[in-house]
Amino acid sequence: MADKKLLYGVINAMTTPFTEKGAIDVESLRKQVAFQINAGVNCLYPLGTTGEMYLLSVKERQLVAKTVVEEARRLDPKVVVYIHVGAMNTADAIALAQHAEKIGADGIGAVTPSFFGASDRALLQYYKDISQAVSRDFPIYLYSIPQCSTNDISPALAATIAKACPNVVGIKYSKADMPRILEYINIRDGKFSVLVGPDRLFYAGLCSGAGGTVSGCAGPMPEPFVAIYKAWLAGRHDECRKLQKKANEVIEIINDWIRIISEDAVICQELVQQYENYFEKFHMQAQFDYQMIRE
Repeated sequence: MADKKLLYGVINAMTTPFTEKGAIDVESLRKQVAFQINAGVNCLYPLGTTGEMYLLSVKERQLVAKTVVEEARRLDPKVVVYIHVGAMNTADAIALAQHAEKIGADGIGAVTPSFFGASDRALLQYYKDISQAVSRDFPIYLYSIPQCSTNDISPALAATIAKACPNVVGIKYSKADMPRILEYINIRDGKFSVLVGPDRLFYAGLCSGAGGTVSGCAGPMPEPFVAIYKAWLAGRHDECRKLQKKANEVIEIINDWIRIISEDAVICQELVQQYENYFEKFHMQAQFDYQMIRE
């Protein structure tokens, strides 16, 4: 397991683009991979919550996974690519996990089954089944987002799963609960990779021992998150705090945009027309702002 790549730094929870006819837009997906890599994102993580995994068939998810892995390998083999494979049933999760390993992904993540409540015993078996369906050295991240999935992975359960499944290397936790995050970090005597879902906790998570953030907001605006991680690696903590404040502003803008387009179709159409020019200007301003922070 030592030579396997873990998720770290800025991990983009990728969106899944569609054509007007509802098919996977493969060309736009390739462009998204290139955009993220050119922006300095460390890892790619398609087909999670931001990637609308439950709205896709197994074949569609396999197409997205294959496209992302192939394009990332073509552009920069050093970029880490994990495929999210969690599903409503174990058979689909296993099929997706085996496919991810076959196409050369660096590892997988798996959310708990959703909607229907599951006991800790059932969740343990779910992860054991996925773990045993792939190679013993193929890394797996647990994924807990109880506010959406109904089912939670407590620190005690995560430790039990990690003990039963040696290739489970960490967890992505998507609630803003720092005490819980610290409990995960202590699993395996601190050798359990923990990723924070809430973008606002990126710097706080790094300070506490987390490995990075799985960020949806880093999709359209990766710059502030990439800058935070670079400053963190260099030990520039004052800069990190200023950059996190900038990142929080970006998060608010994106969240407001999402709320508006989900409520008003007319405004949505207008915003889509403005989107490209707006964010192009925002990217340019971001680069200027981060240089000013450095100085």
